[in-house]
Amino acid sequence: MDERVDILDEQGKPTGESCLKSEAHRKGLLHPTVHIWLYTQDGRVLIQQRGKHKDTHPLLWDVSVAGHVSSGEEISTAAVREVQEEVGLSITEKDLESIGTFKAVHKIADDFIDAELHHIFLCKLTVPISELAKQDSEVDALDLIPLFKFAEETWGLANTAKYVPHGPTYYKTIVKAIKSRI
Repeated sequence: MDERVDILDEQGKPTGESCLKSEAHRKGLLHPTVHIWLYTQDGRVLIQQRGKHKDTHPLLWDVSVAGHVSSGEEISTAAVREVQEEVGLSITEKDLESIGTFKAVHKIADDFIDAELHHIFLCKLTVPISELAKQDSEVDALDLIPLFKFAEETWGLANTAKYVPHGPTYYKTIVKAIKSRI
């Protein structure tokens, strides 16, 4: 869906302007997104395999849930909405724990620069993976893997080609944040 997104300045502050997501990507304009990492108390993390028709990184494994923040939408509201849309899980804003932001700029093509300020949240997964319902247009598969395996594969450099290239700093932040909560 080509929704409107708010444009941010280099410091991540709203400029007061908005445009279609496609225009933001075409022009490389910084805009807000949400990343929600779902984890279990026994030390597993939910990862999603991106849909095969996604514009960026099709079929690579990624954050449990991610999405764009619509223009005028509160960050936490977007996070709750995206969790419901992508994995069919009803949560509340109280279930989310913010662990900060991460600026990422990826040049996908000459006319596609993905410039995003990820608002990152953790959320404890308290239902079995079998109760989740993936959004077929966005998500190809879901998997629940041990945190140590996830750490090895993302920043231990064992299998980085399997994952969206967020970089070791991003993945270390996620692993350490989850590890400190289990």
